[in-house]
Amino acid sequence: MLLSQDFITPHITDAHALDYPCFKTGFICEVGLPRWAPIHLGSMAIDISPTKHVVMLLIAATLCLVTLLLAARAHMRQHAESGQSRGFANGIEALVLYIRQEVIIPNVGHHGEAYAPFLLTLFFFILFANLLGLIPYGATATGNISVTAMLAVITFFVVEFAGMRTLGRGYVKTIVYWPSDQPLAMNILLTPLMTPIELISKITKPIALAIRLMANMTAGHIVVLALVGLIFTFGSYALAPLPLAMALAIMVLEVFIAFLQAYVFALLASVFIGLIRESAH
Repeated sequence: MLLSQDFITPHITDAHALDYPCFKTGFICEVGLPRWAPIHLGSMAIDISPTKHVVMLLIAATLCLVTLLLAARAHMRQHAESGQSRGFANGIEALVLYIRQEVIIPNVGHHGEAYAPFLLTLFFFILFANLLGLIPYGATATGNISVTAMLAVITFFVVEFAGMRTLGRGYVKTIVYWPSDQPLAMNILLTPLMTPIELISKITKPIALAIRLMANMTAGHIVVLALVGLIFTFGSYALAPLPLAMALAIMVLEVFIAFLQAYVFALLASVFIGLIRESAH
């Protein structure tokens, strides 16, 4: 069981060290990350030292930036030469256009192009963070609830800003239930009941985003850990081929899930922005 823990659990757990391949027992060695003095806010100490997941997020951001800039550069060069993109640039262009035209604009609604850069950045950042958790000695930062919660909080503020920008003073109606097409007596009765529900709905949306992404990115690794653990549970290497084949199939499925969860997060963020903007109608 120790071997399966050494190879699998580091993908879903955070630490103040990075793993790298070596020829010691378990084929894993660690290099420590710098530890900084905590910041004290009253009686509370906040540790801001970098961790493995922080490093993975920085790598994901760098890969996202480099990939898209190189694709944009190749796209402009190839269009100047032949009038059309090809290869790597064409693949990235097709993915960007699909997310923009089929996911963002239909769900965000009229003038939704303004939110396309944010939602595309969200999609690619989450995608790279998901994929980094599948490579050997990597880690799934999106399996950390702190990471997904911050992504959800950022999305929450963008959604609320979209509502303020579109609705103006009417934004208050997304908080206080007061429909204009009902009698005054009905509004007086329903407002105390429905207003808390409106507030709860605002809070549950980012919570759902955070938990969905974290749970899906963690579940696959746990299943692989369980399957590999069957070999050591039964204590028979004769049974090894079947659990290993199933674990390999799960890892292949995890590649699809990495794309799917980035897509779902961007889709739901687009839907939430579109819903609050449509409150004006």
